[in-house]
Amino acid sequence: MMNGLFQKLRTVLAIRKSPGQIIADGKGTRLQPRFNQPLVGSDSAGIADNKSKSWLLSILLSSLGVTTFIWGVRELKWLQSWELKAYDQMLLSRQEEKPDERIVLVTIDEGDKWPLSDETVNKLLVKLESYQPRVIGLDIYRPEQKNLAAGVKDKKNIIAICLMDSLGKKDILQPPNFDEEYVGFSNVIPDDQDNQILRRALLFATPAKGKCTTKYSFASVLAWNYFKKQNIEFNLKDTNNYKLGKTIFPALSPNSGSYKGIDTGGYQILLNYRNTRNIAQTFTFVEVLNGQVDSKLIKDRLVIIGTTASTIPPGGFYTPYSSASDQPSKMPAVFVHAHIASQIISAVLDGRPIIWYWSDWGEYLWVWGWAMVGSVLALRLRHPLVLVVVSGVTLSGLVGLCFFIFLKGGWVPVVPPALSLVITGLGVMVYTVYRTQQRTKYIFLEVEKQQEAIEQLNLLLKENSGIQDSHHHLSPITNAPTRLTGDLLLGGRYKIDKVLASGGFGCTYLAEDTQRPGNPICVVKQLMPARRDTKFLQVARRLFNTEAEILEVLGKHRQIPELLAYFEDNQEFYLVQEYIEGHTLNEELPPHSEVQKESFVIDMLKQILEVLAFVHEHRVIHRDIKPGNIIRSSVDNRLVLIDFGAVKMMQPPTSKETELVTVAIGTRGYAPPEQFAGHPRLSSDIYALGMIAIQAVTGVMPHQLQPNEETGTIMWRQWAEISEELAAILDKMVLYHFSDRYQSAAAVLQDLKLIQE
Repeated sequence: MMNGLFQKLRTVLAIRKSPGQIIADGKGTRLQPRFNQPLVGSDSAGIADNKSKSWLLSILLSSLGVTTFIWGVRELKWLQSWELKAYDQMLLSRQEEKPDERIVLVTIDEGDKWPLSDETVNKLLVKLESYQPRVIGLDIYRPEQKNLAAGVKDKKNIIAICLMDSLGKKDILQPPNFDEEYVGFSNVIPDDQDNQILRRALLFATPAKGKCTTKYSFASVLAWNYFKKQNIEFNLKDTNNYKLGKTIFPALSPNSGSYKGIDTGGYQILLNYRNTRNIAQTFTFVEVLNGQVDSKLIKDRLVIIGTTASTIPPGGFYTPYSSASDQPSKMPAVFVHAHIASQIISAVLDGRPIIWYWSDWGEYLWVWGWAMVGSVLALRLRHPLVLVVVSGVTLSGLVGLCFFIFLKGGWVPVVPPALSLVITGLGVMVYTVYRTQQRTKYIFLEVEKQQEAIEQLNLLLKENSGIQDSHHHLSPITNAPTRLTGDLLLGGRYKIDKVLASGGFGCTYLAEDTQRPGNPICVVKQLMPARRDTKFLQVARRLFNTEAEILEVLGKHRQIPELLAYFEDNQEFYLVQEYIEGHTLNEELPPHSEVQKESFVIDMLKQILEVLAFVHEHRVIHRDIKPGNIIRSSVDNRLVLIDFGAVKMMQPPTSKETELVTVAIGTRGYAPPEQFAGHPRLSSDIYALGMIAIQAVTGVMPHQLQPNEETGTIMWRQWAEISEELAAILDKMVLYHFSDRYQSAAAVLQDLKLIQE
């Protein structure tokens, strides 16, 4: 009778979360709606969609919250230094480019009798002019030289420099005998937020009242004069889009790329350095004066003259290459101007990329996208170690993708999306673990109530059994169930369509939910208590409610039907459940079908193991894994594990209490020995699943297989033709002693993945 009572009160097909709540009064318990959310359709697709929507909502909310937090931190410039360092590293990691053959550098160092006399400078310019360069740029301050370029036939091919007030330096006058048209300022704008590293090029600026009155930079004027021969003109009608020929150089804004709130006075662009140790062919000014240079190497080229010694003005600048071991700590100014001029010329003539960047919205969506990736990984990969490994690979992919985009000229954020991915992943994992612990704790409490109710029912049944033995005239305690008809609206909303099954414990019906759009089909299970006296019903009600609440927690998994409602009516208990349209796994296995292929078995194992991993995570044992309790959904072909009426809470491993022997529930052939002895374990479910797989590959029913006389483990390999790897996994799943088997579903999944690699 005890076994029959458990079957009556604990046999459940779990379904969707209840659209009603339990209201208890003196007449019993009735159903009251919890919400009026519509459900479209008449099958399980709507419920499955709601599960997917809930999962998607978790991803969206968690990722959006972290992204907003990261964005706020970014707006405070707390990430700018990291992002600029990442930018520098990508510059350093690019392949080395060839020197720009259109440019020639003539360098002056400390050993060249500095300062050079006016006569020496003019002599150098005359010598260079004889080689017929296209343009000569003089990156040497010569404000006191009133006769600069004396002896040169055409001074229009020579560009001089001046300096505007900058960083505490006084302005320097341009050569007095040069028109402003042939003078460019040499000012640069380092990033003062990051150790004065030069990453930007200043092309135009409004001159302050001073000695340097030109509006254009030295490199810009050099490039324009170089283009004169090719009739390429610049256009600055749009003050934010400087155009040379067909090439546009978009101006930096205060928040361009990963910059935040920078001073973008004048017209600035990102300086796209050529990653090369030698920006161009280089000669010393002594070699030029002594005629040691082949004139063909200078003809029709842009020649820039400048100093390379750090002690000679204008000195050098820190650049992204300053951290490289094979580069000087500071780049001489003449090289910087050569890089800027080369960038302008190469972009126009060669289509070399101009560094671009997204708008704030584009970057926000980019960061949000990676936050969602972190959420998905954390929700799908519950094992912390696996999550760490996969997240590490994903981070590498993010960095690789950013670098690939950078090679195409795009500067997209690296640090913010990396942080959003990690923080979201860790946050969701921690929250998931917390929620799991809370649910498990809740289940533990419900199971404690359940055990108390079972003990009380046991005592009541024993008492009643003694009374019956003494008084033969008493009526039996088990009543036949009252079969419901289609005219009755159970709970005021469920219309019975047909009977699915019936027995001494009650009946199972297909019903329509008349209070939801489309009258969706559901399953109603009627469970009748063994006795009708008040005391017995009170205890039975407690047992029924705690069991249903446990099932409601388990039903969160998409491959476990969820509980829709549970209530009491006329001293009988009812479960309202999702209807899974499809067929049981019995129809796909021998003897109803042919022996299955290895690929089918692996897919079946993986799907059910994922469900068991979730169930076992809550320390719950199903105890009746068999083909008849696995449904193949006709909606999306997924396998759904049903009939959780035999669920039992596994006692915590640290519990010092003596484990109660439970009623033996299971199916012959699928249930392991310890389960029939009343001591089920988590590995008991793994055993049952292994037996299903063996049935699939052998065609032999589990109860027909014989055990090994020495080990007790069933013998099956002689009837199967599968790989040794899969056979070894199945062997370990069905070992006789529970401690020798796989101890977790995750461990089986891990070995299965190795087969497919």
